Amino acid sequence: MENKKNEYLISVTGIQEIDGEKDKIELQTVGNYLLKPDHAYIGYKEYDEDNPSISSNNVVKVENENRVTIIRNGQVETRLILEKGRRHLCHYRTIAGDLMIGVFADTIDNKLKENGGKLYVSYSLDFNNELISNNEFYIDVQEKG
Repeated sequence: MENKKNEYLISVTGIQEIDGEKDKIELQTVGNYLLKPDHAYIGYKEYDEDNPSISSNNVVKVENENRVTIIRNGQVETRLILEKGRRHLCHYRTIAGDLMIGVFADTIDNKLKENGGKLYVSYSLDFNNELISNNEFYIDVQEKG
């Protein structure tokens, strides 16, 4: 595996289930993908649907087969640690204030290779030990061009 960083097509599908109702978000953008021997980075910008002048920078760090960290900077700032079979308390900064949210990853399926690939993660969020939502996301990374 080589240290490689170029522009990639990044497709993200997120599904959130709250009280039995599912909401699906799909995003396709150009971003960066960096593969190192011990981890991978996927970086992309996400724009607000209602106000495209507002964006956030997202970095997904795939540390191994059992751990993924999502870092989001913008109006909402988060650092979610998703580790299979383990609950983490994570900082979640919103316009309304700061929260500590529990994050528990059920599944991490990492199929990222030298030229891109796929990542699937399913996890739950809780606040004060009460379930907020069940979540899953798929990221597809392909070389541009």
